[in-house]
Amino acid sequence: MRRLGDGVEAALHCAVVLAALPTNKVLTGKNLAELHGLSESYLLKHLRALTTACVTEAVPGPRGGYRLTRPAADISMLDVVEAIDGKDPAFVCREIRQKGDVTTNAQCAYKKDCFIKRRMLAAEALWRDALRNQTLQDMLDDGVVEIGDHNKEAVEAFVAEKQR
Repeated sequence: MRRLGDGVEAALHCAVVLAALPTNKVLTGKNLAELHGLSESYLLKHLRALTTACVTEAVPGPRGGYRLTRPAADISMLDVVEAIDGKDPAFVCREIRQKGDVTTNAQCAYKKDCFIKRRMLAAEALWRDALRNQTLQDMLDDGVVEIGDHNKEAVEAFVAEKQR
C-alpha cells in the first residue's frame, strides 16, 4: 500500500476538533492551523478538500469558519481519508509479469487477473472496511479517555476562546 498523504493526519485531527464543537459553532482555518502548529495555507488546502467531499462546510463571513456537515457518528475515518487522498486504489498493477524477457509469448498465458493484484486489492478492501467502521465519534470518545487532563483542558480552553 502506498503511504497516506501528510494531509490525512491533519484532516483527521481537525475533524475531531470540529466534532467537539457545540452545534452551529465554527473554528477558522487559521485557528485550526494555530492549534496544530501547521501553516494556515497548508491546512486550508486540506480543509477545502474536506468541504468538497461534504465532510465539513465553510461558513462564510466575518463570523465564519469550518464545522462538520453531519454528526460525528455519521462521518467515518474513510470519509476523511478519501477526501484528502482520493478513492483510487492504493495498489496499481502494471502487469509487469507480461513485460520481462523470460515471459511466454503465448496469448493465453495471462487470462486471469494477476494474483498479486487480487490479493493486494483484497487487503486494501479490508483496510477500507476497517476505516469505514470507525467514526469521528469513536475518535472523540478515545480522546476523552486517552488525552491527559492538562492537554484536554488546554485544547478545550483554546476552542472555547476561538469558536464563533
